Amino acid sequence: MTVKPSAHWVYNETIRLFAAPAEPAFHTEDEMTAIWGRNWGVDNDVGRLRAVMVHRPGPEMDVVDPSQRIASTGSFGNVEHGWYFQSESVPDFDEMRAQHDALVATLKAEGVEVFEIQGVTDGRLKSCYTRDPFVMVKGGAIISRMGARIRRGEVLAITRTLADLGIPILRTLSGTALFEGGSFAWIDPKTAVVGCGIRVNREAARQIAEVLATQGVELLAIDLPGHDIHIDGQFLMVDRDLALIDQDRLPYSFLEVLKEKGIRTIEISPADNRAIINSLAVAPGRLIKPQGGTNETLDKLAAAGVTWTTIDYEKMMLNGGGIHCSTMPLIRDPV
Repeated sequence: MTVKPSAHWVYNETIRLFAAPAEPAFHTEDEMTAIWGRNWGVDNDVGRLRAVMVHRPGPEMDVVDPSQRIASTGSFGNVEHGWYFQSESVPDFDEMRAQHDALVATLKAEGVEVFEIQGVTDGRLKSCYTRDPFVMVKGGAIISRMGARIRRGEVLAITRTLADLGIPILRTLSGTALFEGGSFAWIDPKTAVVGCGIRVNREAARQIAEVLATQGVELLAIDLPGHDIHIDGQFLMVDRDLALIDQDRLPYSFLEVLKEKGIRTIEISPADNRAIINSLAVAPGRLIKPQGGTNETLDKLAAAGVTWTTIDYEKMMLNGGGIHCSTMPLIRDPV
C-alpha cells in the first residue's frame, strides 16, 4: 500500500532540493555575472579600468554667486545656505565643462566605459566629484554619508543611478558615520586605507571594515593632518607596487606599512603641483594626470616605467577637486 507523503514532508523536501548554497560568495565573478549581469566592483586602484562614473557640471553650478565673497577666506560661499566655492576666482562654467569633456574623451580613448550620474539637482555644485558619494569594492557599492552640508543630498542621485545600472549596494553608511570616497584607497587586493579627519570618522571606518571583512580585506584607518579632507591629496597608487606620495602629510606609521608591503614610493617636492597626486591610474603604470610636476618628479615616474596622458584641468580644480576626485571606478581588472 502506497502512503501519500504529508504536505509537510513535500514542503521540506522541495526546500531541500532547491536550496542555494552559500558558496561561491556574493562578490565572485561567476555569481556577479549570473545575478547582476556584470562583474561590478574593484579590489585595487591600478588594474585596467573598464568602467567609471562621472558627472559633467550642469545647472547646479548656478548656485554660485560671485557677489557672495567670504571676507575671512577670500573665497565664495553662503554659510546659511551651505554652498561654497573655495577658489579666489569663479571660472566660466563652460570652460569647466570643456575640461570635463576632455577628461571623458581621454577616458574613452583608453577604452573605458563612461557612465553619468542622473538626477543631480538643488545646487549640488560638488556633484562633479563623483569619487566621494560612494566607494566601490568587490561586488558593489558602499554609499557615503557626506561630511559637508552641501554634499549630503548627492547620495540620493547616486543611489538611484546605481540602481538603474544594476550595481549592488552593499551598505549605506548610517548612524553617526561620516565618510567621503576620496579618503579611501586600495594598497593591494587584501589591504585598503581610509584617512580619518573632518570629513571621515572612525565610525564610518568601522562600518566599511565590516563589509571588507566579508571579502578578506583589512582596512587601515589613519589620521589626516589638520583639516585635510581626503587621502587622495597625499597618496596615489600608480602601479602594483608603486605609489606617488606627499610624505610630509602622511603618518610615519603608514609609511612604514607601505615599506612592509613592498610598496615603492616616489615623493613629490614643494616645487611640484600637488594636484599630480590627484591623477587617475587607468592601467598598471598608466595615468591620466593634470598639468604640473617638476622634471625631477616626472623623470622618477618615467624611470619607474610609468606613462601618462596630460590634460588641462585647472578650471575644474577651482571647484575643489582634481581628476581622481572626478572619477569613481566601477570595474577594474584584478592585478
